[in-house]
Amino acid sequence: MSRCIAHLDIDAFYASVELQRRPELQGLPVIVAGSGPRAVVTTASYEARRFGVGSAMPAARAMRLCPEAVVIAPDFTAYREVSARVMELVRGQVDDVEVMGLDEAYLDLGGLLSPRAAMRRLVVAIREDTGMSASVGIGPNKLVANVASDAEKPAGFVVLTREQACARFAGARPGLVPGIGPKTAARLEALGIATLAALAATPDDVLAAHFGARQGPWLARRARFEDDGAVTSERIAVSESRETTFDTDIAGAHRLEEILRRLAGELCEGLARHERRGRTIAIKVRLDDFSTITRARTIAQPTNDAATVADLAVALLREYAPPRPVRLVGVRVAAFAEAEAEAASAPQLALPL
Repeated sequence: MSRCIAHLDIDAFYASVELQRRPELQGLPVIVAGSGPRAVVTTASYEARRFGVGSAMPAARAMRLCPEAVVIAPDFTAYREVSARVMELVRGQVDDVEVMGLDEAYLDLGGLLSPRAAMRRLVVAIREDTGMSASVGIGPNKLVANVASDAEKPAGFVVLTREQACARFAGARPGLVPGIGPKTAARLEALGIATLAALAATPDDVLAAHFGARQGPWLARRARFEDDGAVTSERIAVSESRETTFDTDIAGAHRLEEILRRLAGELCEGLARHERRGRTIAIKVRLDDFSTITRARTIAQPTNDAATVADLAVALLREYAPPRPVRLVGVRVAAFAEAEAEAASAPQLALPL
């Protein structure tokens, strides 16, 4: 491999943390989910997954599939603490690490003498220090590594070249590959393209005709496991948001504005704590028919002032005037000042005309 990249993924992370705290639940189906009629599953133990329970599934449906499951409310403070310990171990072994969330990261193994042995040592260290089981995928790029890490969960360890990945997953549905969502996969299937091998073999002009000049050929490259993305140690967040889903739909404008102001206050409290400011304020509204809209406005100076963000968010909500009861509402601040400064200071490349 010209490059050697690993994807480390902690198995059923939230459920695993809970099982470490409650060892008496080992071997039982465990579901981590909020309460309320619209709560969704955050994650589930592998015992619960055998009943068909999966992440982002409505909790009510999960309980119908697995009525004997133990349901635990999520504790993100505990999850962040365990994640910090895991990532400290990762950075102790590898210099270039791109953390993708609380439970996963890409690692550039290019400078290591024996990458596979190093990753096996890391998996053992994580298990001994935290009790967490991890799956690892190793490949020549981030895409191969990502798919490989998911191929033999839990506690998988899969090493593939790009060509081996193409062969191994040739018969898989396109949705296996990150970036190809359910709607795109359904459109591909409607065109008779039901496997990654078929997608990889489809001419670019055919895909471009249906998905556009950029996305069409990109889909074929994903199916061929082509990816030149680098492992980036520092990931600057481009936005932060807060949102909430209601147990019952809300039609009253006054109540929606109250909730939006509360969310704006929570969001700005976090931004101020990390000294972050943004110029773009946006709202997200999901109606009772699941249609979703966003509205945004950019101001001259970056801010993390709760009143400023809340006032503008409420103004955007009033301009939209939801025509139906609202299921979800959220507020977002983007275009952070430090991200813009970083982009401005980056070296500019001359592109060929």
